[in-house]
Amino acid sequence: MARTQGSHGDITGPKVREAALRLFAQEGFAAVSMRRIAGEVGVQAGALYLYTPDKQTLLFDLMREHLEELLANWSAPDAPPLAQLEDFARHHIRFHLARPELVFIAYMELRNLEPENFRVIERLRREYEDRLEAVLKAGQAAGEFEVPDTKLATMAIIAMLTGVNTWYREGGRLDRDAVESIYWDMVRKAVAAG
Repeated sequence: MARTQGSHGDITGPKVREAALRLFAQEGFAAVSMRRIAGEVGVQAGALYLYTPDKQTLLFDLMREHLEELLANWSAPDAPPLAQLEDFARHHIRFHLARPELVFIAYMELRNLEPENFRVIERLRREYEDRLEAVLKAGQAAGEFEVPDTKLATMAIIAMLTGVNTWYREGGRLDRDAVESIYWDMVRKAVAAG
């Protein structure tokens, strides 16, 4: 199928992804058709298949690229465990507040992934969790942290930090820096030894 007059592949591809991201976040993956995405972009429905084989691949690619970027943007700095944990907490909040639609999709649309795609996303999530758990284990070994179960603590910390996206609004009572500092203080107290 021919492109709509005036469309360009290097522009249309990113627009397809942006429209899919926005619509999946607003209406849910199951409720959004390829025709609806095409309408948002201003192309014929058949033109979308120049950019993605299907809607499932579009969802999977959005989730996978989000997690790959998250992993690429954080690894434990060469520092004591407490500094590593602070860096993790602050990075997690900054990264996720800048991408609220992706965060929503990454949690709410897992159920719509086909099994093979789910396994890939689950592996990437586990890799991120493992990085935090390694920091907690290092803190325990150094006597800085006291947590009864590092896996449980990992999941609790990530859930708490990601929860910022459910209530934070730009221009509200607290700015991002204040939220980041308060959450870091809560994380620190949650794992403190003694």
